[in-house]
Amino acid sequence: MAGVAEMAAQMGEMWKSVAGLQIPAQSLASLQAEYLKKASELWNASVQTGHAAPKLSDKRFASPAWGENPASSFVTQLYLLNARTLQQMAEQVEGDEKTRSRIRFAVQQWVDAASPSNYLALNPEALKLALDTQGESLAKGVQQLWADIQRGHVSQTDESAFEVGRNVATTEGDIVFENEFLQLIEYKPLTAKVFERPLLMVPPCINKYYILDLQPDNSLIRYAVSQGHRVFVVSWRNPDESCAAWTWDDYIEKAAIKAISVVQEISGTETIDTLGFCVGGTILATALGVLAARGEQPAASVTLLTTLIDFSSNGVLDLFVDEGSVRLREMTIGEQSPKGPGLLKGKELATTFSFLRPNDLVWNYVVGNYLKGEAPPAFDLLYWNGDATNMSGPMYCWYLRHTYLQNELKQPGKLTVCGEALDLGKIEAPVYIYGSREDHIVPWDSAYRSTQVFKGKKRFVLGASGHIAGVINPPAKGKRSHWIGKSTALPAEHQKWFDAATEHPGSWWTDWSAWLASHAGSQKAAPKTPGSRKYKSIEPAPGRYVKQKA
Repeated sequence: MAGVAEMAAQMGEMWKSVAGLQIPAQSLASLQAEYLKKASELWNASVQTGHAAPKLSDKRFASPAWGENPASSFVTQLYLLNARTLQQMAEQVEGDEKTRSRIRFAVQQWVDAASPSNYLALNPEALKLALDTQGESLAKGVQQLWADIQRGHVSQTDESAFEVGRNVATTEGDIVFENEFLQLIEYKPLTAKVFERPLLMVPPCINKYYILDLQPDNSLIRYAVSQGHRVFVVSWRNPDESCAAWTWDDYIEKAAIKAISVVQEISGTETIDTLGFCVGGTILATALGVLAARGEQPAASVTLLTTLIDFSSNGVLDLFVDEGSVRLREMTIGEQSPKGPGLLKGKELATTFSFLRPNDLVWNYVVGNYLKGEAPPAFDLLYWNGDATNMSGPMYCWYLRHTYLQNELKQPGKLTVCGEALDLGKIEAPVYIYGSREDHIVPWDSAYRSTQVFKGKKRFVLGASGHIAGVINPPAKGKRSHWIGKSTALPAEHQKWFDAATEHPGSWWTDWSAWLASHAGSQKAAPKTPGSRKYKSIEPAPGRYVKQKA
């Protein structure tokens, strides 16, 4: 499939950049000796009559079929030995830390792809299922493989089970403004009174907004509305070829800043509460920085969820970004491309993110869908994850160069955005900063570094789990936990903060809700109709833009 081919090409370029590196001779000799010893022990055990196969903790080989078949047991144990040895070799390579990290990542990708569980001839569980079903499982697997080839991606869920506006993105509201970049949704109040200041949410433009509104019981949007907030949400347009020339400045001026001004006009308030999620938080902070440079302070509060502001180190994503890779993007889809600007296709980006966790998000479905013929279950979050969005090349290239590569967003006066010298330290509003402890997209220490950029009052809260599951954690579920500092101190070192923090059971939403209420002003009667005389309802939520496919 095209996305997998693109990922393979990226891996090839990454491997070229580390070619020629060596492992110290002494370390290599030690690894070889240990490998020969373990391989000999494995072989000797495999030829002993009556020798019981060891139980493996790896969930890929959890089925009893792997232990019942001596050949499969031997192949599996040999694979795991080879995998450990390759990973140990990667750890011993001489070079700078980024180069060594790239090698570890490349080796891990190869190791995961080479698992015997991924191949029908080596997978006793799939073979037994084929015999038990008289080949029906294989027939279904071929059908599902062909369907996925036509879709252009590996299915992670039953995509026919969901429809935007029918059983996801169902919180009631209206589109009260639209331009070529966004539709602005205003949600119908669920309380008789609402806070004076409305809340504007800016989701990431690399995904669709309804991660914040999957189902009524896990919708952060519905939760905020139920807490008495007049909620507005940006629904980004899914760019097509006509949008290929959009720039970062366009997203800031014509989208984020425009949304802020429209919400101010509709609500009749000088200041509003604001929230940005992931890249949406980076966009929101940039927009507020531009407005601060113009002498405007429209935010009464800023909430940043798993957002990068200081791009000093950003986990595995850093492996894909260097001068060569960014320059390649600029010359193919960027503003200065000889062929003119282009689009970063949504499926390519989705595949890249999936291969950050290949066993869970790629090979697990290859085995289940194709080798076993099992239809993936219906799961709203994975449906959203597969509902890809495109990005305009110039915007994407600017973002890569000035944030991930050059880390200029945090530097006062370093960047000019929308004609203004940018200094995020001039944003006066209090900031609520949230990070997820197991986040592999925005590592929590990276999210924490935002505390050192903003100069006003700040609160940092750490949630359990990952980039999405940590954020979408409604209180009623009673799941996970979160950490809050015992004082307002926010030391430069994230570990010092954590060492002094207290763990609290359950969702962080209740802490955020109390914090937000303290900045939302007095309460007044909820509006009876959406929008205003100037901004009338255009269509019901979720609107047209969110339904556009990449």
